[in-house]
Order: sequence, then structure tokens, then C-alpha cells
Amino acid sequence: MVDESMLFISRRQKVAAWLVHLFTATGAVLGLFTLYAIHLGQFWLAFWIMGAAIFVDAVDGTLARRANTKVAAARVDGALLDNLLDYVNYVMVPAFFLLVNDELLPYGGHIVATCAMVISSAYQFTQDEAKTDDHYFKGFPSYWNIVVFYLYFWSLSPWVNFAVIIFLAIMVFVPIKYIYPSRLDYLTPRRGLRILMLVASIIWGIAMAGMLIGKPNHFWTPPDSLSQASPLFVAMSMAYTLLYIVVSLYRTFVPANFDLEES
Repeated sequence: MVDESMLFISRRQKVAAWLVHLFTATGAVLGLFTLYAIHLGQFWLAFWIMGAAIFVDAVDGTLARRANTKVAAARVDGALLDNLLDYVNYVMVPAFFLLVNDELLPYGGHIVATCAMVISSAYQFTQDEAKTDDHYFKGFPSYWNIVVFYLYFWSLSPWVNFAVIIFLAIMVFVPIKYIYPSRLDYLTPRRGLRILMLVASIIWGIAMAGMLIGKPNHFWTPPDSLSQASPLFVAMSMAYTLLYIVVSLYRTFVPANFDLEES
């Protein structure tokens, strides 16, 4: 039986939809080169490539909805492609980072911690409500690449790092709703507040890039230590992290109760 909706899709729309899928697929290339950078011990470069992968993941969903890929390029399951690449870039890549870098976790503990990461995230990614109908993540959303960056930045005790990872792996199974930064439809009925949260997410991305730059006017030169980052960027990054946690907890215990069409 012919899908009648396909009869009204122009060639231009089909090309646009396939280009969006191709853009999403670049996440696989970024994941591959992140692994290669980690293998070479170029951790600074690896973080930059991880950031590029986060950017692709942050915008491809919006592009897919605009291009109507579900209809215009229906042969590719965009959601499945996105999940595959997220598991690579958000889970396997940071787990490999921890295995290669022998200073972040205690000896032997790195095996336990990374196994906890990949197994708990495998569970999280395969749940029907890993992303809820109202556009939240259910359980810790496997932001392991961001976690690894912070662990690397703060240079805490290996045992503290180990405890953080085990705690977050457990939190995968705790049904707290975490904000989906690019899908804020049900965050609040106030459009201005939704825009404000989106802007805060963008500022966080800028702050993270600023932390990586480290020293002014030395964009292409790795800083001697990430601790040289501007205190302003660090404060902005941590403030957003706190905001993200607080708002997520609030929406978990005080669910949004409004009609999206009326907001």
C-alpha cells in the first residue's frame, strides 16, 4: 500500500531530509576520531571533538523535525540512528577515556567503574521511556562525556571520581526526570521561561568551550592545565549544572500540568 503522504514530498524536501540524516551520521565520524585522539593521548583535542559531537546531537533533532525526515526519508530510522550514535559518543567514548587515562580512577577501580557505565547505560538506552512522552530523560541520561570532562578538570582523588561514577550509574535506575535541553515543550507554560532555559544551555556550551581554551589568545595551544580556565567560565558552567539539577528535580516532583496548545 502506498503511503499517500509520500506523494506530496518534493525532491528538494527529500534531499534536505537525507542531508539531515547525513549530518546526524557525522556523529559516528566524530566518535571515531575522538577515540583516535584518546589513543594518542591528545586528551585536550579529544574534548574538543566530544564537544563537536554534542553540538551535532543538540541540533540534529530540530533539523530532523523541520525537514520531516520521518516522511521525506522514511527508509532511515532517525531515532535509532540517534540512539546508536549517542551510545557511542556519550558512553563508549568516555568509558574508553577512563580506561586509557590511568590517573582519574584507582587501579582496578577503572574496570569496575567503566563496566558500570556501559552496562547501566545499555539499560537506560533500551527503555521504552528513556525519553518520556513529555520530552524528559528518565533516569540519569548517560552524560558520561560531560562527567569525564568535569572529573578531568577538577583533578579530584581517584576514589572520589570512582564514587561519582558509581553513584551516577545507580542514578540511571532512579526514575528522576531530567531536562531534555532541546525539547523544552513541557518545561513550563511560559514561553519566555522556555527560551531562557534554552539560552542558559547555549551559554553553558560557550562556558565549556571557554574552559577548554584555558588561556586567552591560545586557542590552538592546549593549556598546561584545565585549571587555568577563566573563573567566569567555570562559574557559568557550574551555575548551569546546578540549575539543570534543581529544575529537573522540581519537574520530577511537581509535574507540568498544562495543555501545550494553550501555552
